[in-house]
Amino acid sequence: MTTYTTHLMRELDRRSNDGIDVRLLWCEHDGRVLVAVKDAKTGDAFALEVKEGERALDVFQHPYAYAAVHRIDTNGDSVEVMFDEAAAA
Repeated sequence: MTTYTTHLMRELDRRSNDGIDVRLLWCEHDGRVLVAVKDAKTGDAFALEVKEGERALDVFQHPYAYAAVHRIDTNGDSVEVMFDEAAAA
């Protein structure tokens, strides 16, 4: 028998402006804090983890700046699952 475990992402905060949806997410399983961004106009999406020493609200308010610092591709579509999981929680 195979057992599957899902790790819920809890939405701590959310904001939208001009088609860009930004969510602050907390992973209940391991305590990670993530910021997920989705641009409805372009379909682009990305997520970044709040690193040690960073303030979660700063990353939430300025995700594109932190994505640049962490060299994260902002032209992807890898966060659909995070948005769906957070919406279900």
